[in-house]
Amino acid sequence: MNLLTTTTAIDNTITHPGSVRINVKGAFIVDEESQIPKDPVSASPHNETRDIRLPNHTAVVSHIAVDIGGSLVKLVYFSREPDSAEIGGRLNFINYETDKIDVCLAFMQQLKLEQLQLTGSKPGELCVMATGGGAYKYYDKIREALGVEVLREDEMECLIIGLDFFITEIPSEVFTYSETEPIHFAEPHADVYPYLLVNIGSGVSMIKVSGPRRYERIGGTSLGGGTLWGLLSLLTGARTFSEMLSMSENGDNTAVDMLVGDIYGTDYGKIGLKSTTIASSFGKVFKMTREAERQAEDEGGLANEDRSNTAAETVQRDGFPREDGAKIKPEDISRSLLFAISNNIGQIAYLQSEKHQLANIYFGGSFIRGHRQTMNTLSYAIKFWSQNQKKAFFLRHEGYLGAVGAFLKRQPRNWGRRNSFEGDIPLVERWRSRDDGESLDGGGP
Repeated sequence: MNLLTTTTAIDNTITHPGSVRINVKGAFIVDEESQIPKDPVSASPHNETRDIRLPNHTAVVSHIAVDIGGSLVKLVYFSREPDSAEIGGRLNFINYETDKIDVCLAFMQQLKLEQLQLTGSKPGELCVMATGGGAYKYYDKIREALGVEVLREDEMECLIIGLDFFITEIPSEVFTYSETEPIHFAEPHADVYPYLLVNIGSGVSMIKVSGPRRYERIGGTSLGGGTLWGLLSLLTGARTFSEMLSMSENGDNTAVDMLVGDIYGTDYGKIGLKSTTIASSFGKVFKMTREAERQAEDEGGLANEDRSNTAAETVQRDGFPREDGAKIKPEDISRSLLFAISNNIGQIAYLQSEKHQLANIYFGGSFIRGHRQTMNTLSYAIKFWSQNQKKAFFLRHEGYLGAVGAFLKRQPRNWGRRNSFEGDIPLVERWRSRDDGESLDGGGP
């Protein structure tokens, strides 16, 4: 049975924030633009992720969570509804590039000052839950800048807690993707284990999850989002990840990739390869580059200063000639490299899922960002190699698994409507207990 929040309860949660119980009953993803001011300081973070409305939560929340990776800082915080008599509030999501950590800290400082208005707690009672490698690298910096308690949480555990929360608690969060059916949402459900989490950040970690907080890192690859970001910075002159993804939307990878059709002239049906399948990423470039150099030599030779140009300068200025006589554009390179990285991750994920007999594969991390080409490539790879025996799942908040997990670590056990994180009791058994009218915590939202 739920009780309205009393003054005593509020005072207690301010003093002991770990006792806050987030009421997720009726939670949903907000489709309209948030009215919460995301960034009162002069910064340029990414606010594209939708808030999660918690219409029945009334208790005070006096902590925020941050996941600091090699490329991005992901921040999650709770706020009440502005200028509204309605109860409840929402989880807000925001990210910064890690090299702009000072701007992120300025925003967190502003959150601290506005705590009373946003959450009902006082500025001095703010606590920061931190995870990711940066929770250690920037620990002293955060404490010094904010003057608050900073609790560091294990990165892998936070990822799993965050993913379990989204799978079991939030409607219209998890979905499958394909060209024929772009988005098909999966309903929140209880029987989720075992599964494979493929978390794609700067690098890639692959984690086998056997039950609540029972997990094992079984593999990964160093070729991840940081690889794409770094190489495209060199080759195209793009400076932000969003710009790189946008460029790939307008590119033609066949200008630089060698396809099965380029080799066979048609499909290779005997082994199931279409003529449009990539046989070699960037396989055409070396040949075209050599031809361009020979042509330049025939026309009088390359000047010394031309030979010293970087690949990025050359492509940006002139572009390499394509086979059809046009020029290879930065957009072509962006699309090709995106496919190369995504295909590699997809195949490794399939091999790990096959080795460990895992049918469901969840892709998370800030590399994806809801980008349709990335999701289609990963989904197709899993579908092709498993012969439709395995499923690839994606999330609308895929980049915030660790931050949400750290946020939830400040909660007591058995706080969710599906009792998502009650010790080592299998989730399906706890679900049956609820159906039988049995309560594991004597109540709950």
